[in-house]
Amino acid sequence: MKVTVAQCDPTVGDVPGNSARITEVWSSSAAAGADLVVFPELFLTGYPPKDLLERAWFLDRVEAAVDELARRTASHPETALLFGAPRRTGEATGKPLYNSAVLAWGGRIVFEQAKSLLPTYDVFDERRYFSPAKAIRTFAFKGQTLAVSVCEDAWNEPELWPGGRLYTIDPIAVQAAAGATLFINISASPFYAGKEELRFKLIQNHIRKHRRPFLFVNQIGGNDELLFDGNSFCLDASGEPVMVGPAFKEDARTIDTSLSGMPGLFMPPGKAESVYEALVLGLRDYMRKCGFAQALIGLSGGIDSSLTCCLARDAAGAENVLAVSMPGPYSSAGSVDDSRRLASSLGIRFLVIPITGIYRAYLDALSGHFKGRAADVTEENIQARVRGNILFAFSNKFGYLVLSTGNKSELAVGYCTLYGDMSGGLAVLNDVPKTLVYELAAHVNRRNEVIPQAVIDKAPSAELKAGQTDQDTLPPYSVLDPILYYYVEELLSTDEIVARGFDRETVRWVTAAVDRNEYKRRQAPPGLKVTTKAFGVGRLMPIAAKWRR
Repeated sequence: MKVTVAQCDPTVGDVPGNSARITEVWSSSAAAGADLVVFPELFLTGYPPKDLLERAWFLDRVEAAVDELARRTASHPETALLFGAPRRTGEATGKPLYNSAVLAWGGRIVFEQAKSLLPTYDVFDERRYFSPAKAIRTFAFKGQTLAVSVCEDAWNEPELWPGGRLYTIDPIAVQAAAGATLFINISASPFYAGKEELRFKLIQNHIRKHRRPFLFVNQIGGNDELLFDGNSFCLDASGEPVMVGPAFKEDARTIDTSLSGMPGLFMPPGKAESVYEALVLGLRDYMRKCGFAQALIGLSGGIDSSLTCCLARDAAGAENVLAVSMPGPYSSAGSVDDSRRLASSLGIRFLVIPITGIYRAYLDALSGHFKGRAADVTEENIQARVRGNILFAFSNKFGYLVLSTGNKSELAVGYCTLYGDMSGGLAVLNDVPKTLVYELAAHVNRRNEVIPQAVIDKAPSAELKAGQTDQDTLPPYSVLDPILYYYVEELLSTDEIVARGFDRETVRWVTAAVDRNEYKRRQAPPGLKVTTKAFGVGRLMPIAAKWRR
């Protein structure tokens, strides 16, 4: 069978635009002789549509679009169309929708398979909106028995869950028992570093058990915090790849599912490469889908803001990026020079706006009220907030999207200033630990020096007081980041982390800092998720609370 894998990038809520994209790709593939054209999960609405699914007018619009797409398939009666859409259950009880795969052929809907397994963990909240499928079925089509499943339906694989299966049923096994000859899974599977290999292994495990070809079709694009990498693939009945789609790029290609695969066709990229591409795609889509043409960065001469500038240049184009250096009383001359060199290397616009005069005006205005109190972090934070005000003045006047530049390590322990360096419309690096920031900088410089080596070599510093470095306050990042990984991503306790060889007092300080600064993170701009557990939508912790670790 000739199947077109339509790995495309929807915009959440844009039912007319997404429908037009389906029609465009289906029509061209049908003209080229495809038997079936397959789009990802909930492609008609974009994933995740969130509480748009609670609006009756929105669901009416979806229903009309589904019917119209089905009618259009009459124009090429030899080519069917498979796509994801929410569908009303028609039931008086339970959640009112199914997360469905809809198969249209010859001008009408001939088959629907609702999602059976509804994830409600991490970034997923599908039980809020959907009911599970009442039945798991197959469909006879052009000499094949199709087993269509939706994303999570393929993830109840014991080997992936050391603690046991998450669900009591395995939809893939049910379809195999019903005589499936070709498995098709439509997905909106969010990216995190290493997810590509995990998915590939997951599908290979199914093939080892059932010995049938398997087609995995994944969404690409950035939708708010979530990034979708594509990496769609088709595996033959022995688990070898017949086709592997590109990462982080739209792609529509037609494959013959009867062909034998080629060992070695699947070559997962390195961590730094995939994370960098994910961040570029996420930033580009966030700007495009939110209506921003230009990005603005406060360029300090440090590695975080330097890396953010590189990402912005690659996402928006050099002509659409403005970097502003705002030296204060404790800024080194080297920081300004390094910032200028980076901007020149990237070809982006660069301004210098000193803040010392503004800062001193703040101090003068507050001096009477602060009389008798020694200078402390208050005065340091004023500098950061002055810079934030300047950036948003430019944003208001010219329509720039302000990119905050803090990393996950800083955000985790609160080493950042509310309404200062945390100010922004998007936090590009807020799920990137500091040690990974250095890996990404090395990736940027892999062919030639883009980020000045001086920026990479210097001790990290906020430059808010004389001689300041991050390690005056924080443990070394080589120690801090593993502790944060165990506490935030692996959910280990203090004792469990100490048992892995870390100093108890250091662990206690880090975990207490993470807990104490939840209120700061709640006020941070949205960020781009690239690890297994990001702050924000996938980690819901109370603020006014107390618990023992």
